[in-house]
Amino acid sequence: MLEQLDRHPHARAILAPVLSPDAQPSHAYLFYGPGGAGKRSAARALAAEWLSYGSIDPDGARERAVASVHPDLTWVAPSGAHEILVGDVDGPVVAAASKTPFEAQRRVFVIERADEFGDEAANRMLKTLEEPAPFVHLILLTDRLGEVMPTIRSRCQLVRFDAAPPEQVAADLEADGVSGRTALACARLSLGDASRARELASDEGSAMRTAAETFARATLVGEAGARRPWSPLLEAVRARGDAIREQLEERAAAELELHARKDQRRVLTEWSERTRRVRRRAETTALDLGLQLVSLWFSDLACLAWDAEDLVRHCDRLDELAGDLGRDPQRLRQAVELVEDTRVRFQLNVSEELACEALAYRLERVLAA
Repeated sequence: MLEQLDRHPHARAILAPVLSPDAQPSHAYLFYGPGGAGKRSAARALAAEWLSYGSIDPDGARERAVASVHPDLTWVAPSGAHEILVGDVDGPVVAAASKTPFEAQRRVFVIERADEFGDEAANRMLKTLEEPAPFVHLILLTDRLGEVMPTIRSRCQLVRFDAAPPEQVAADLEADGVSGRTALACARLSLGDASRARELASDEGSAMRTAAETFARATLVGEAGARRPWSPLLEAVRARGDAIREQLEERAAAELELHARKDQRRVLTEWSERTRRVRRRAETTALDLGLQLVSLWFSDLACLAWDAEDLVRHCDRLDELAGDLGRDPQRLRQAVELVEDTRVRFQLNVSEELACEALAYRLERVLAA
């Protein structure tokens, strides 16, 4: 496992000492850092090591943990569109943590996106975090440490995972066949999130970049009303949701065949609800990415206005950016603030189409002033 921590000195300093069978790990860790930094793979590797101790087949135990089929490893991902629901942790974590391990000496629980704990779910988790059984270890993951509830954060040992440099992310993308300029641009636009860089380099990501650029440039020339640039952006968002829905419907159909006829209605209802929530989460995430790209377009224009081309993130679109030059960089900063404010508003479940339309007209007024 230690080779996975070579790029993360803080994580290595904390986790290396707890890898021996006689070590006394903390009852709860909070892994934080940008997406794609390696938190999930490190959590899985750490769990695999812990669950192999005392096993008559340590290698087999590790393999099953890595494959997520070990009975003493529970991996939890939020099912709500914006938060971890009570049902995500009540049975799978809180209740299960009171039961002795099935075969290993320990039980390991990994909870993704710890920054999305709702109040009720967080309250259910507090006692488990404060006074877990001695064989229980929890690993919480987050890309946004600042949004983790203080009551959750204070009960965990923090473990930092550092972002890979853009050049390394770009090199990884090039190894997968992405052109050099596009790879570097996606790496920079991801803001240190390697998984998001990979998404931007995909066909769906390219479509999102085009839609975001169209949105930004329409407001710069005062044609928001004529072009309705929010429509292509929302179409790209819905395309992402449709792709996720199709994947889940295929999985649901395959699972349905494994159940008796009397249980199929219940299983189908559960999958329908799950599909609705996951699709909504995918669309919310895609829209946030689209608006981030809009914000970065204005930010790049400001960088060029201040003769800081080396800071430009759309480095594969310099000719297009040059065509949009001539705006007051202070106005561009205001535009960035408007976009970021709208990104925050979407956490309140506002109408996406109305919010994007309103944003376009507000940007037009600010940039034309």
